[in-house]
Amino acid sequence: MTSPTPPLLRFYDVDSADGTRIRAWTNDGDGPTVLVSNGLGTNPYAWPSLMRADSGFRVVGWNHRGTGGSARPSDGRVDLDSFVEDGIAVMDDAGIDACVVAAWSTGVTIAFEINARYPGRVTGILAVAGVPGNTFSTMLAPLRVPPLLARSLMVGVSHTVTVTGHALAPLTRRVPWTNVTADLIRQSRFINPAANTAEVRVLLQEFFTTHPAWYAKLAISVSKHARVSLSDVDIPVTFLAAKWDVFTGARHMRTAAQRIKGSRYRELNATHFLPVEFPEIVLEELNELLARVG
Repeated sequence: MTSPTPPLLRFYDVDSADGTRIRAWTNDGDGPTVLVSNGLGTNPYAWPSLMRADSGFRVVGWNHRGTGGSARPSDGRVDLDSFVEDGIAVMDDAGIDACVVAAWSTGVTIAFEINARYPGRVTGILAVAGVPGNTFSTMLAPLRVPPLLARSLMVGVSHTVTVTGHALAPLTRRVPWTNVTADLIRQSRFINPAANTAEVRVLLQEFFTTHPAWYAKLAISVSKHARVSLSDVDIPVTFLAAKWDVFTGARHMRTAAQRIKGSRYRELNATHFLPVEFPEIVLEELNELLARVG
């Protein structure tokens, strides 16, 4: 299966509350506005069906601090507060008073935090392969690793990579991301073979421009997030989970959905990279959520 060229996005800079320069992006599409709260250190190419100008949505998002053209903060500050500030800065700059948020992985925590801290600005959340907080405890769930042990293991790996990442960087940046190497990733089933080879290539090629040590620093900041309270969530929410997700266990997403009145839960035979594996289902669920939002 082949793919058209990557969507033509417009990239621009926004200053966050603490002065950090954030690289934002948009498809300049027509239709309802959707804010993308992306996975940790990932890029807009994770959402192929939303990035196309004819998606039916005006999509706006941003790259996390120190990744994809966003500057590293002068004081090294990366935490949940700063991630929320970055999202709000992008919304304000784009003139978005309120909108639906499509979130993936760690971006799900950020989306729920924006909703909690800025009432009225989030009208609905599409939570894809992510839980509202305490992300590390849900990792390795398909392997039946206990939550406390999973968190300890993943935090330990992240701390190790903050040191070893400097040696890894020259290697990760030299990986030749062609359709052949992307197809090998698909066939390994780390990313579901249903994904489009060319779209996987674009996603991974951009992802591996991030320095491993900096990515590990971002990951450690995520490990400090407790579960977000869901008792007061009163907006439409859809949880789109993946059965073979080793980073966010589907069971944890199901229990989160059960704690939000009227939420929708759907589980696919997918991995953590669900947005690029089943982009048309993501678009379908986003349209269904918009209908509930009204």
